Amino acid sequence: MDTEAQHPERDRSPLPAAEAPPRPREGGARSRFAVVRGFRGFRGPWDGVPGGGLTLTAVACLLFLLLTTLFVAQPFQIPSSSMEPVLRAGDRVLVNKLAYRFGDEPARGDVVVFDGTERFGEGHFVKRVVGVGGDRVVCCDRDGRLRVNGRAVDESGFLGGDAPSAVPFDVVVPEGKLFLLGDHRAASSDSRDHLGSPGGGMVPVEDVTGRADWIVWPAGRWTGIGRSGAYDGVPAADGTRG
Repeated sequence: MDTEAQHPERDRSPLPAAEAPPRPREGGARSRFAVVRGFRGFRGPWDGVPGGGLTLTAVACLLFLLLTTLFVAQPFQIPSSSMEPVLRAGDRVLVNKLAYRFGDEPARGDVVVFDGTERFGEGHFVKRVVGVGGDRVVCCDRDGRLRVNGRAVDESGFLGGDAPSAVPFDVVVPEGKLFLLGDHRAASSDSRDHLGSPGGGMVPVEDVTGRADWIVWPAGRWTGIGRSGAYDGVPAADGTRG
């Protein structure tokens, strides 16, 4: 670009009187400034609160987090090795609290968090759904495998070398209940340990908090949990569906 280029001489003559723009009225100018001053003087609901708008934003974020935790998703820390190798002690999982709120129910292979206060002990527990209402769950067959509704289940993908159970059992799950086992069967206290208790070790579906869908901590273990496909071939109790 030529920085030495000459700009054409601009016409410096005044505009004819008829074309001169009208001068603003002083009253109008004062009115505009008064509006601006009035806006600046407006006191919102957060005025007088330390931090003002920043505090309001923080409160809104906390409220959103609280509502999300109550109704959508909630983190839980895994307290023991009962779900190894899929979940390790100290892992934090994100539980989907909407998974069973719109007609769906826990399915075989889901990893769920439930309130076990009245049946397993104080607090929440995490286990895998092995049997749902109407299922007959037997362990073990002559090949050492779990059988559900007469179908052998290959659980080797998540048992980590454990046998399906060192304790034999043959149960029928009542409607509206779940039969739950830990993946680390040798170290898990689960439905097997409460077969002689009231309720027979079964957990009501309404006590389920939600489905554990993600490992979110530690960062290096961030991954989806998902439903195991080991039970896909199991028929329903009446044999009509999988």
